[in-house]
Amino acid sequence: MANTPQVRFFLGANAPTGFYSLYDQLIDLENAQVLYLLKGGPGCGKSTLMRRVAQRLEEAGHTVEYIQCSGDPDSLDAIVDSELGAAIVDATAPHVVEPTCPGALEHYVNLGDCYDSASLRPMRNQLAEAMAGYKDCYRRAYRCLTAASEIRADLRSLLETPELEEKMLRRARGILSRECRRTGKEPGKAVQRFLNAVCCQGAVCNFSTADALCTRIYALCDTYGLAHPLLTALASGAMAAGYDVIVCPDPTQPDRMAHVLIPSLSLGFVSSTPEQPYPGRPYRRLHLDAMADRALLRLRRARLRFSRKIAGALTQEAVEAMAQAKEMHDALERLYNPHVDFGRVEATAEEIASSLLAL
Repeated sequence: MANTPQVRFFLGANAPTGFYSLYDQLIDLENAQVLYLLKGGPGCGKSTLMRRVAQRLEEAGHTVEYIQCSGDPDSLDAIVDSELGAAIVDATAPHVVEPTCPGALEHYVNLGDCYDSASLRPMRNQLAEAMAGYKDCYRRAYRCLTAASEIRADLRSLLETPELEEKMLRRARGILSRECRRTGKEPGKAVQRFLNAVCCQGAVCNFSTADALCTRIYALCDTYGLAHPLLTALASGAMAAGYDVIVCPDPTQPDRMAHVLIPSLSLGFVSSTPEQPYPGRPYRRLHLDAMADRALLRLRRARLRFSRKIAGALTQEAVEAMAQAKEMHDALERLYNPHVDFGRVEATAEEIASSLLAL
């Protein structure tokens, strides 16, 4: 299992409207067997517990889906074992998850019990001071992302025409006729996952996840964010043909698609931009820029270049604000960590892993 690429997604996004959650799609609740909801504050071992359980599941031959933190991809917010119908999730803010059938399906795990409260009590003022400013950093980040989103929307409006949309729909129909033969089954379902994130590390994309799930990748070369109509048609057509799809919204504009994956066909469509180019060797490349009206591109080249530059600068400002928030959070965790019983965290992880493997 060590050489198997890990499947990594995000279920939250730092979007212009604030934190955008897809945690209601963590797992199919109708077919789920168990969902563990982790509670506890900073540094209490939530991510540590999930990594340990994931390790045990992988050692037993299971495939684990990792849900990364949208603020810090090095931290985990959830793990999912679809084969077992099981998941573990950090159910604290901003991605609060509430039970639908507590006890029968969901189980609370209070890692706050692993704190040494007696040693933390004298540190109360120091802890409160360390927490100050964290939310202010994110408010600044969201303001920058809002401005960048408005500029990108204006940029697209310079090129989006009915003729461009018709070209994309024709291309989608051609791809579907070639790649998605009808199964005769009921229409497929869609689940949403973010493949991208704007976070403390910059704008990141888990292209390796697309490669792990799909051996055939269409790279959509897209400088101006035009892929949404094409991806919408591809996702709808694949579902109509009977295939389940993973729809990956753009985290900076969650109402627009950035990627579509069809694992049962080992087929993926990923946006490849100048800022985040697809690093692999694609099955095929589609140059979406070439579908835009050439006269419009020439006429508006200077404005398009300026808009991309300003949107990029605003996004970088948001990244820097989130990096500052990460520094504050790390400092807070360093205060808490010496006062956490990690032996108890490990024991809880072993208990949960054994319970899952006994399902």
